[in-house]
Amino acid sequence: MENPMQHTQSKLFVNNMMESAIRIGLLFMLLVWTFDIIKPFVIPVLWGAIIAVALMPMTQKLERALKGRRGLAATILALAGIILLIAPFWIVSSSIFDGVSHIVAVMQAGDIKIPGPTQRVADIPLIGDKLFDAWALFATNLEKAVLHFLPQIKTGVSAAAGMLGSSLGTLVMFIISLAIAGGFMAHAEKSSAAVSTVAVRVVGKNGEEWTSLTAATIRSVLLGVVGVAFIQSLLIGSALFTFSIPAAGIFTFIVFILGIAQLPPLLVVLPIIFYVFSTQDSTPATIFTVWVLIAGVSDSFLKPMLMGRGVDVPMPVILIGAIGGMIAAGIIGLFLGAVILAIWYELFTTWLNMEEAQLASAKEADGAEDKHVTAPEQSGKDA
Repeated sequence: MENPMQHTQSKLFVNNMMESAIRIGLLFMLLVWTFDIIKPFVIPVLWGAIIAVALMPMTQKLERALKGRRGLAATILALAGIILLIAPFWIVSSSIFDGVSHIVAVMQAGDIKIPGPTQRVADIPLIGDKLFDAWALFATNLEKAVLHFLPQIKTGVSAAAGMLGSSLGTLVMFIISLAIAGGFMAHAEKSSAAVSTVAVRVVGKNGEEWTSLTAATIRSVLLGVVGVAFIQSLLIGSALFTFSIPAAGIFTFIVFILGIAQLPPLLVVLPIIFYVFSTQDSTPATIFTVWVLIAGVSDSFLKPMLMGRGVDVPMPVILIGAIGGMIAAGIIGLFLGAVILAIWYELFTTWLNMEEAQLASAKEADGAEDKHVTAPEQSGKDA
């Protein structure tokens, strides 16, 4: 039969267990509700931190030029970033709107004249014959062509509308992120101290070092991915505008997005090359082809030059992290993936060198002990 002491202990254990379960459940509910509240702000705050880290060296230079006015320097950079975001979007949107308005006006007037394809289009390998037939159908009988390709046209229009809506949402999100980045840059020391304190509290003595590694990796990815994409789009865009390619601004913007997404710009360039060869003479078409092909493969030597600068992590590790992170989490994964793999690389190298570090520490301890032992002996001899 159970004695009163055991019964009391069992009852106390059950009470403690129930109380702990209730506390853990309430804490879990609080965490879930908190996450639901801050969820809309997580991505803008992450982007704000990434932009602030990337622009901090420029902020410090501008601060010195403005005689120590950090807040003004951060505000100027944030406003400049917002203008740089809005201006291309406005230009591209205006170009699309003007193009659509022109097409609607021409269709209403009934003066639609599409030039027919040349034999060069038919000579294109693999797709030449189909492209020639489709182009000829649009040139000779537009109404029949529209009815024939109506499902594809509807799909394309829906995709374009969805892309435009998504781009507008992304633009608003980045404007908010730039405003947050301005706040981070204006209070950089306090923000950095808070992050370092949390990092040291979470991971120990290496936290501050990993915080510096995170900042350097973000700058490296920004320079090696976004910087290379910008250079490529600038080179290809200059060729498009030089040779008066229709919708050159839109194609340049698409090349920039493909470069950030780590996709080859040749996906856009190759169809344009076919178009140039079918509409222009051989000499300018050849010059255009060489120009855009060199620009399209320029990332193969630009990335090794720009990515990994200032970081003691091999460039392939950062590149794999950036590409894998983007596949897993979108554009922001470019930075998060690179940071995570860089930290894992540091952990791995630390683990590999742990035994050597322990041996070195042991030797230093033995040397200090020998000095401590020989010191009294030497003093005795002197006496």
